[in-house]
This record gives sequence, structure tokens and C-alpha cells, in this order.
Amino acid sequence: MEYRRLGNSGLRVSALGLGTNAFGKRADEAASTRIIHAALDQGINFVDTANIYAGTESERIIGQALRGRRENAVLATKAGLPRHEGPHGRGSSRYHLQQELEHSLRRLQTDYVDLYQIHTFDPHTPLDETLRTLDDMVTSGKVRYIGASNYAAWELMKALGTSDLKGYVRYISTQTSYSLADRTTELELVPMCLDQGVGIIPYFPLAGGILTGKYTGEAGIPSGSRADTDPSFNRFLLERNINLGVQVSQKAAEFGCSPSVLSLAWLLAQPAVSTVIVGATRPEQLEHNLASLDMKLTNDMIAELDQLSSSFRHGEPFATYRLD
Repeated sequence: MEYRRLGNSGLRVSALGLGTNAFGKRADEAASTRIIHAALDQGINFVDTANIYAGTESERIIGQALRGRRENAVLATKAGLPRHEGPHGRGSSRYHLQQELEHSLRRLQTDYVDLYQIHTFDPHTPLDETLRTLDDMVTSGKVRYIGASNYAAWELMKALGTSDLKGYVRYISTQTSYSLADRTTELELVPMCLDQGVGIIPYFPLAGGILTGKYTGEAGIPSGSRADTDPSFNRFLLERNINLGVQVSQKAAEFGCSPSVLSLAWLLAQPAVSTVIVGATRPEQLEHNLASLDMKLTNDMIAELDQLSSSFRHGEPFATYRLD
């Protein structure tokens, strides 16, 4: 397994991380546990979840699965997106974050998380309040490092500047939608992260499965696919996205690999990317995606993929999650 520093920190994470959004939803507890154990056995140490995944079930399942193996995992979770109704059910206020951290720790059956991430920028809470709260969490020992998610480049830069000015701990990473089907992050966020030493953690690296070649637009929606089990995903099945998936599949056939391995290998070769979180509903999917670590792309191959996906550097991101 290849391990990389998360940003400029001393924290080393596996180049492929485990995304757990499906746990407790599209993968039941038994399957999710097998996937977690298979990931750890293969040297994957970065396990990413959030307090809202599957209505908190993801965290609970991970807590159970990591019993006796907690020290083998770099455990990351998030807070900030809506958890429940009420005046303090969302956001990054001190009230909400302290409450949600305690709940996450109980579900995860641990007394600390390695990376605590703000799930999205909160325009309704003073940034200083959020950052001071995170700094206190690190001081308390309940959090080791902090990260952002779904921040625009200017929001992240403002946070880093505030932390530097006030002497707070800094964000070491940021999660963002990034793939061949979404290169909008390259315009501002990637250069900023390279300059500031912030590691990028792409989510939707396979565009929710579109870059695996399973959606062709001809055979309809495959049984058991994300679009089949989660109808809300159909909003991503735009013609341009499906056409890109078909083109990537054709390139993969030329290069002698699967489209998912090719897509992940391209992403792993991008600057500032520290770890790529890949979801799975079966251990076999995880095993297959590990081949991307051995797929060494030449400069010419990267250039071909860059050209193929160049139009996806502009326009709307594939996905982003924001507070109203």
C-alpha cells in the first residue's frame, strides 16, 4: 500500500481510502463489516464517514467493526450538514459541533477521531467561532487533526488566514467533488491547496459509478446500481456525463484496464491529492479498485484523458453540498 502525507501534516494516509456513505443503506451491517475488515487487511487505513450517513448508521457500524482494530484506522468523520430539525440541528456553531462530536464518538466507540471535518461552509456562524471550537477540540485530545469539506477556494483561504492570525490549528485537508467528470476544482481550489499545503480528498471519484462504464444510455439503469437503489442519483445521469463514461471505457480498453481503475489512476496522479475515497457495497469492488495503485499512467496517457475531459473543467461542479 502507498501512504501519503495528508497535506503538509505528519499524518500518513493510504492513497486509496474507504468511503462509507453506503454503509447501513446500500450495504447492510454484515457486508459493511466485511468491507472494512478487507480494507484494513489490504493496508487501507483511511476510513471516512459522517454523522449523517445512513441516518448515523454508518458511524455505528464502523464503531462495531473497528472493535479491537481501532489503532489500524485513521478515522475521519464530519459534522455540519442537517442532522435534525430545530435551531441547532445543523451548521458549525460551537453548540452544534460539540454536541455532534460527542454523539459521533459514542457511535464510533472511540475517545478520539483522527480527522474531524466541517461538512460544508456555514455562512450563518462566525468563522472565528467554528475555528476556535475546532482548536479547543484538538487541545482536548478528542480530535487530532481538522479538515474542511465543500468549501469554495475563497472560504478555505479565509479560514486558513484566520487560523494563522489567531494561532488556531489549521485545516490540513479539504474534501471536494473531483473526477474526470468534475475538474472545476482545478481552476482555483487545487492551486490554492498546493500553495497552502492542504491535501485534497476527492469524493465521487468515479462520478457515482458513471466512470465505471455501467451506464451506457442504451440498456437503461443496471439492476443494483446506485441509480437503481437511490433514485435521487438519477439527476446526475446527464447525456454529457454518460457520454464521458462511454469514452473513458473506450480508452480503458485501449490501455488494457477497467474504466474505474483508469479513472482512479488519473486522479491519483493529480497534484495535491492525498487520498481518494472509494465506496463499496461488496469486498470485490474494493479489491478491484486497488489495482489503480499499480496502474502507472504515462504522460501521454494522462494528456489523452485530460483532453477527453477538458470541458469538465468549466461549468457547474458534478456535486456540492451546501447549507441554505
